Amino acid sequence: MDEIQQYTALISEIIKKQAIILGPEIAILKARSVSGLMVDNDGKVTGVGVNPKETLQNLVDQYVELSGQIVKNALGSIFAKYPNININK
Repeated sequence: MDEIQQYTALISEIIKKQAIILGPEIAILKARSVSGLMVDNDGKVTGVGVNPKETLQNLVDQYVELSGQIVKNALGSIFAKYPNININK
């Protein structure tokens, strides 16, 4: 899996997890508010922008702003599957 594919997969998993926690409408709306992130109506990531690391960080920041520590705890297991990708948690 190349870097863009890894970011796309990771961001997709995050959106799916947040759809369970927040509901799909809110999860997708928040994801779409992130510059460079393209998400279809089903929550599938179709683009991560020119700087996928920044896109990822901005997405996590959006969800954390909304739900705080709950989001950080929920995302820990997802990030564990992508050890090569780090963000400021």
